[in-house]
Amino acid sequence: MTGFTPDAPVLHEIKNHSEALAQAEAGVAAMAAERNNRWYPKFHIASNGGWINDPNGLCFYKGRWHVFYQLHPYGTQWGPMHWGHVSSTDMLNWKREPIMFAPTLEEEKDGVFSGSAVIGDDGELKFYYTGHRWANGQDNTGGDWQVQMLAEPDNDELTSATKRGMIIDCPTDKVDHHYRDPKVWKTGDTWYMTFGVSSEDKRGQMWLFSSKDMVRWEYERVLFQHPDPDVFMLECPDFFPIKDKDGNEKWAIGFSAMGSKPSGFMNRNVNNAGYMIGTWEPGGEFKPETEFRLWDCGHNYYAPQSFNVDGRQIVYGWMSPFVQPIPMEDDGWCGQLTLPREITLDDDGDVVTAPVAEMEGLREDTLDHGSITLDMDGEQVIADDAEAVEIEMTIDLAASTADRAGLKIHATEDGAYTYVAYDDQIGRVVVDRQAMANGDHGYRAAPLTDAELASGKLDLRVFVDRGSVEVYVNGGHQVLSSYSYASEGPRAIKLVAEFGNLKVESLKLHHMKSIGLE
Repeated sequence: MTGFTPDAPVLHEIKNHSEALAQAEAGVAAMAAERNNRWYPKFHIASNGGWINDPNGLCFYKGRWHVFYQLHPYGTQWGPMHWGHVSSTDMLNWKREPIMFAPTLEEEKDGVFSGSAVIGDDGELKFYYTGHRWANGQDNTGGDWQVQMLAEPDNDELTSATKRGMIIDCPTDKVDHHYRDPKVWKTGDTWYMTFGVSSEDKRGQMWLFSSKDMVRWEYERVLFQHPDPDVFMLECPDFFPIKDKDGNEKWAIGFSAMGSKPSGFMNRNVNNAGYMIGTWEPGGEFKPETEFRLWDCGHNYYAPQSFNVDGRQIVYGWMSPFVQPIPMEDDGWCGQLTLPREITLDDDGDVVTAPVAEMEGLREDTLDHGSITLDMDGEQVIADDAEAVEIEMTIDLAASTADRAGLKIHATEDGAYTYVAYDDQIGRVVVDRQAMANGDHGYRAAPLTDAELASGKLDLRVFVDRGSVEVYVNGGHQVLSSYSYASEGPRAIKLVAEFGNLKVESLKLHHMKSIGLE
């Protein structure tokens, strides 16, 4: 795409319209008053009521961690987007903050879409987001009209902001509707912005803009075009430098690919979030050195956003309930975020995403089961009723012969459960929901490398919340995040072996504290 020169921004001093925000708060409160907590998370971020999706505006600012998120405050399905907000001093204890943005300007009248936060050279924070409206003024039958917007906080607590208006318009003759989700960073003395675009010929791209003052942005080039012609849009793009084991700077490019087709174990979800590792020089295009890899192999993971604090690249993802049935829609709320994860590069050059170290502070107490051996088709109850726990376990693969073995979580008296297991026949860790009574079924599988299989050991960290499970494989080399809608009654956890024996070297169960958002 060439020949595009964005118009100069027209900045305004536009306060958030208090009436729209008050109405949104009332909408969330009304649903929260009727909320059913059977699957409402104890230690994951979720809205008090209503639908949420993408994490937005992630930052550490003036001593507080801030997580914003896409919010529809008037229903438990996707609708006109607002920005919800929670904050914390320690990533363990969170408080609800006022809704940050509601659709109040013409350019965003149908939704304040996703975006990021960045701290400028003056130490002050800016929000960049997408203003959304329907092209025909009514609904999505005529496509989208999306532009990039700027807002600045009114206070250090980030509890309100002044919208400054549109900074990048959309060249509608060069774009097939989709044009959103800005990510901003600084390299050298220049600020850069990228966002997702569906090109005129419906190719998924990320465009690159630059700026000296963070307000006036100039188009530079297409930063990256997805090689798969089926991929028509790259949502929620991310882009950041990362060091390999030798200290060389690489660049990680992340995006949520719309249109990718299932192939074997890959791309099994409706849309799939992943990354590539490669190189980039300012002014140039991103040059990938790896294939597309999933951030997370589970049923429910999408739209991750990362941010850097003191050299730590921290990422939150949205546990996306894309496929009906979605039982929590009936409970006054819908959707949650993953635990925060830190992104690093391992010695093999692949990404590792492990829970941030702070998460160990959520452990309330620990039950050490020591080593456990199960004989042929053996079973042992690890917990009679586990509502919110973390399990650390090491399986001795070399001493185990079971076809499949692992943990049945959310195991209830009606026979329902979700199975977190190592499957020896395919050499993968699986989350299998076939036996669940609620929600969609199916399984997802995370691969192990030849070296991991040859090691004869498998480390798993399994976080079980009221309605979800996150499985971290070998320190975060792979992760699986899935909803798990438990049936009524006590929710047991059982260690099981199928068609063979199981040797577990160690198993610890930690009860988890609430993060304070219930």
